[in-house]
Amino acid sequence: MTRINEGLNTWRFKSNHNHMIDLQRAAATPAGGTVELAYFASSAFRIATPAGLTVLIDPWRNFPHGKWDWYFADIPRAAVDIAISTHAHFDHDALHLIDANVLLDRLIGTYQFADVTITGIADKHAINFSEAVYDAGKLIEAFSDARIAPPDNHRSWDNCIILVETAGIRILHWGDNRPNPPAEVWDAIGPVDIALLPVDDSRHVMGFAATQSIIDRLQPRIVVPHHYYIWDVVQRQSTLQLCEEWLTTQSNVRRLDGPATTYTRAALDALTDTPRIDFFGDHVAFDKAAWHAAIKAQS
Repeated sequence: MTRINEGLNTWRFKSNHNHMIDLQRAAATPAGGTVELAYFASSAFRIATPAGLTVLIDPWRNFPHGKWDWYFADIPRAAVDIAISTHAHFDHDALHLIDANVLLDRLIGTYQFADVTITGIADKHAINFSEAVYDAGKLIEAFSDARIAPPDNHRSWDNCIILVETAGIRILHWGDNRPNPPAEVWDAIGPVDIALLPVDDSRHVMGFAATQSIIDRLQPRIVVPHHYYIWDVVQRQSTLQLCEEWLTTQSNVRRLDGPATTYTRAALDALTDTPRIDFFGDHVAFDKAAWHAAIKAQS
């Protein structure tokens, strides 16, 4: 472990925050408009606001000891204005790999800039593996000294639910949060339009019943699944699976034909059959062919 050399390497980047200065100078930001949601595999999403601000949540990497790779390689570097991590697990915390002007690591509280308000709500990681293909909690307790059960859990078993508000739309990134947080967490979340929820057929984070309980409580107009297996991004040894079985439990599924989609307040208000499941499938918002070519060149 002593050979691991991690940390922020922003000093190496040749970019700058001129775009943020331009947004800072703007006299006013749009009250409405179109919001883009793009999927970067695993639990990573980019949100683009009407003003042109970009927010990337939960970039991923392989486990740093190199003995249990989940991905063919780390997430390719993306340039965004703000990068966020919900919790300190390798598949959510690769902020050092992102070319971002602002880093919000496990945000608790509120950050506001231009036409976005981002709120982080502190809670705990899911630890009930009773429906999972294998009991990850038992493995962790057997082969590490990590404490996962609250309230005395180690830091990596905390989680911050992230709420992004822009253009009158409230987008919630659940991270890997437990499905049954206390009442004050639900109160802090408030109404949600789009819920980004971890779900795969291995029930790695939580079971289908738990996922449905969150949907029933939030009553979002849109649910977007993440944290599932993608054959040319995620390796089989991750133990993640597809979410096709889960999709069969939902009555209104829209299979997206690309890695990005857009939303407006008016279009969300016009939906009559909710929640609608917007599923990205294998589509990701980076060039997978170029990514694999770079991996091959390094081998």
